[in-house]
Amino acid sequence: MEEVDHLAPERITAEFDVEAMKIVWAGSRRAFEIADRMSRLVASDPEFRKDNRTVLGRKELFRNSLRKAGHAWKRINELRLTEEESSMLRFFVDEPAYVDLHWGMFVPAIKGQGTDEQQKKWLSLAYKMQIIGCYAQTELGHGSNVQGLETTATFDPNTDEFIIHSPTLTSSKWWPGGLGKVSTHAVVYARLITDGQDYGVHGFIVQLRSLDDHLPLPGITVGDIGTKFGNGAYNTMDNGVLQFDHVRIPRDQMLMRLSQVTKEGKYIHSDVPRQLVYGTMVYVRQTIVADASRALSRAVCIAVRYSAVRRQFGSQNGGPETQVIDYKTQQSRLFPLLASAYAFRFVGNWLKWLYTDVTQRLQAGDFATLPEVHACTAGLKSLTTSVTADGIEECRKLCGGHGYLCSSGLPELFAVYVPACTYEGDNVVLLLQVARFLMKTVSQLGSGTKPTGAAAYIGKAEYLLQCKCNVQKAEDWLNPSVILEAFEARAVRLAVICAQNISKASSPEEGFLELSADLVEAAIAHCELIIVSKFIDKVQQDMEGQGIKEQLQILCNIYALSLLHKHLGDFLTTNCINPTQGALANEQLRALYTQVRPNAVSLVDAFNYTDHYLSSALGRYDGNVYPKLYEEAWKEPLNDSVLPDGYHEYIRPLLKQQLRLSRL
Repeated sequence: MEEVDHLAPERITAEFDVEAMKIVWAGSRRAFEIADRMSRLVASDPEFRKDNRTVLGRKELFRNSLRKAGHAWKRINELRLTEEESSMLRFFVDEPAYVDLHWGMFVPAIKGQGTDEQQKKWLSLAYKMQIIGCYAQTELGHGSNVQGLETTATFDPNTDEFIIHSPTLTSSKWWPGGLGKVSTHAVVYARLITDGQDYGVHGFIVQLRSLDDHLPLPGITVGDIGTKFGNGAYNTMDNGVLQFDHVRIPRDQMLMRLSQVTKEGKYIHSDVPRQLVYGTMVYVRQTIVADASRALSRAVCIAVRYSAVRRQFGSQNGGPETQVIDYKTQQSRLFPLLASAYAFRFVGNWLKWLYTDVTQRLQAGDFATLPEVHACTAGLKSLTTSVTADGIEECRKLCGGHGYLCSSGLPELFAVYVPACTYEGDNVVLLLQVARFLMKTVSQLGSGTKPTGAAAYIGKAEYLLQCKCNVQKAEDWLNPSVILEAFEARAVRLAVICAQNISKASSPEEGFLELSADLVEAAIAHCELIIVSKFIDKVQQDMEGQGIKEQLQILCNIYALSLLHKHLGDFLTTNCINPTQGALANEQLRALYTQVRPNAVSLVDAFNYTDHYLSSALGRYDGNVYPKLYEEAWKEPLNDSVLPDGYHEYIRPLLKQQLRLSRL
């Protein structure tokens, strides 16, 4: 293929130092260097090729992902990679596989809920991958409602064992990744029953398959739940079904850091506070927010590059047509997504800090910030994954017809990302949890309890409920304190209106159910405020590199003002701003799009994604789109033969039929 950089003219117009922005995006020079090295390591290794994923059948796809996971493990050991490097390498392999659940759920669950003894025993095996684990919580009949799980773990004091059992069809474990064909062990969540009493859901380590021949152990029925949405995508993962028929495990395989059952069958709480479990949840949700920024930035990178290459209409006297990225309709859909990718990146980095902070507080026995941190991570998980899933699909539409081809990389990216809206907490259920926290916070305002952290603004409710926005001309909207106050006022007012309406209901619970749709809106406003405020904080920090601050300032304003435009009804009905100010915000937004335009391609270059990672004919670094699309088409298995299978049976008889005209 010709070596031409079709995007070179776009890169010349950048008004900032792209290399410096790469470091800002990565979080630090060290993080940048690790990501850069690992992504190139993967891209240059033919074992990790993935351009054929969308044409492979399920069995071949799965076998391939086993091979890649094995090869990755081999490279990790040969190169003696650190934990951080290893997880980066796995990330760039870019294929859902059983290792994700082993490292991402099984190991953290044992770390979070196992005693020191249990950790010593099980983690040493897990770290060497001498056992492979998964996380079996969700059942056929229950997901979000963990309290409703039906699997039982009944203690038998005569043998000092738990009996794990699936009493109903709906109690079958359903969905755990890695379970279907690979995992040898699982952390299984079941209702603990001892002394005839049900103590609710607890975790147990259960061996599923023999370490000699990999066959399921007696009493265990296990398999894969079938093909999922999309080509390739999550079909590399063996999401599974699991049923127990009175399977016995030793008592010491109950995860006992927080509570124990004695030999006699007595249930006792340990002196370790239950809240420590939340640390693990904050950690998992923080990684999901980081993944959202990666997935969205990847889709945006493809759409921005292709929008700069693609030309349609506007040709004067046979001159070149207009680049699609120059149309305001394209900019108003694409640039807010570019800004969101940066916004999610920065809020993800802040969550990393928050996780460390809350962990230190928990260990020191300080649980005061926990409710706020819990609401914050739940809300940000929900908001960022929903926006990202919709954003990837929007990027596909922004690429016109070619976006629908698997070779664009976008259909598979969408299909592989969408489950994030459901796993680790259904997005609407999570927003209702945030809303509960907001209602509680508002109700305590009179009692002198001061809201903390990301909810501190609720403490200024009295002021925020009556303040008026003083924007008089479009440029006034560039003032961060004006933006912040508008978002704070909207969030407080929506929450207070909900609280007032709930208080009129026959009971708080009735009110909550009746107003749940409004409560979701209030929760979204709270979460959007957090992201806007963290973006503003980021822009106000000192950063090295020419033009970096200016670009981030523009993106920050686009993020905030595009949200204001999208939720204009909220801002107007709560009287945070008046219609004239709303119109001025939109005018300012148009001006910001014009400022981003010369920098757009360089802003996605700053993500530093290799062509291998993007795996998109449309998102190539050199913009050489059309030869690549053409080349990809000929790889289609249908093109292996000139005549299609079935020509002789079905096409030829049609073409050769002797037309017998029927007599009416």
